Amino acid sequence: MKDIITESGGNVFADLGFSDEEATLLKLRADLMASLRQVVDARGWTQAQAADALGISQPRVSDLVRGKWDKFSLDMLVSLVVRSGLHPRLEIEAA
Repeated sequence: MKDIITESGGNVFADLGFSDEEATLLKLRADLMASLRQVVDARGWTQAQAADALGISQPRVSDLVRGKWDKFSLDMLVSLVVRSGLHPRLEIEAA
């Protein structure tokens, strides 16, 4: 049996069949979480240090670094990104 490779449309969540709205929200959350994980890694923070810097509990940092996106609202992720010293920007483009 030959493998079939389908090129991504740029949003894995849309590729998986989520509605456009849900795929967009999921991608935003995933991108924000990835940025936060990069900050934690780049700064060499332990989970306790990250918790202190971000103003959340260590178990929440654990959820973050493990990619448990369903435990974080978009609002909370934006707040954490700002607390980390990053400046999120939203770019809107025509479909």
